[in-house]
Amino acid sequence: MRTFVTGGAGFIGSHLVDRLLALGHEVTAYDNLSTGIGRFLDDARSKPGFSLVQGDLLDTAQLREAMAGCAFVYHMAANADVRFGTEHPGKDLEQNTVCTFNVLEAMRALGVAEIAFPSTGSVYGEAAVFPTPEDAPFPVQTSLYGASKLAGEALISAYCEGFGMRGWIFRFVSVLGERYTHGHVFDFYRKLLGDPHNLEVLGNGHQKKAYMYVHDCIDAMLLAVERAPGTVNIFNLGYPAYIEVNDSIRYIAAHLGVSPKLSYTGGDRGWIGDNPFIFLDVSKILSLGWQPKVGIEEGVVRTLRWLQQNRWVNEARL
Repeated sequence: MRTFVTGGAGFIGSHLVDRLLALGHEVTAYDNLSTGIGRFLDDARSKPGFSLVQGDLLDTAQLREAMAGCAFVYHMAANADVRFGTEHPGKDLEQNTVCTFNVLEAMRALGVAEIAFPSTGSVYGEAAVFPTPEDAPFPVQTSLYGASKLAGEALISAYCEGFGMRGWIFRFVSVLGERYTHGHVFDFYRKLLGDPHNLEVLGNGHQKKAYMYVHDCIDAMLLAVERAPGTVNIFNLGYPAYIEVNDSIRYIAAHLGVSPKLSYTGGDRGWIGDNPFIFLDVSKILSLGWQPKVGIEEGVVRTLRWLQQNRWVNEARL
């Protein structure tokens, strides 16, 4: 089966490409390389059945041409810049919502009936129930990123109901691991390279997240696609426990052998839309037989180790 992966040169997308190829799929990766990194696909390029199309999801003609002949879509491409969303509000709408519409329209035109979509735990806003289940009521949206992803979910659900498609929607927490190129571990590591004695922390350090290792994330996605038969399948994905940002700082400092002085800014959150507590109920994916293999501390350390071994990523993102 030929599988189409948007954002295939990204952090999670490139790992997904590698896994699909290992499982015997033919894979077309589609990426404009604005944030994706071509080097992440070096191994994939050596495999039969792989192709990379450098293209933009806003180019509907090119998108349909590239998708032709594919039977399944993993729509991994997105603008994941939550922190600066209010500085360019149209970007989330365009890159997350309009591009999802374009993908669905290409699927409809070509007769492609199945799509998997990474959404975000941010769609729950500042939830009232923890751990937060998939059927929790949605409060007021707190980020443009979350709002744009929720709109993408709605489009997928409507296309599945209206055009006989099937969808798998995954509400992620933050993901860690090799090829990680943005987020708190990356930011703290870069800051500590510049000054190992001082570290500015956005927020008060008590923000709580259930960080998940990238290969555990892909395991869960593939298992759900295999075993969940519904028209629209929604799963929370995250580690079944959480830590504070201060805990992560402790892991990072210990691994690097530094003891920085911490300065906190921004009150109880780092930026507008940064929910101070995201902890998802993952009992639904656990019931299918998924179990995470890597804990949060080990995930942080593996991420750091990869960043140390691949300093070019840090330099490329400066």
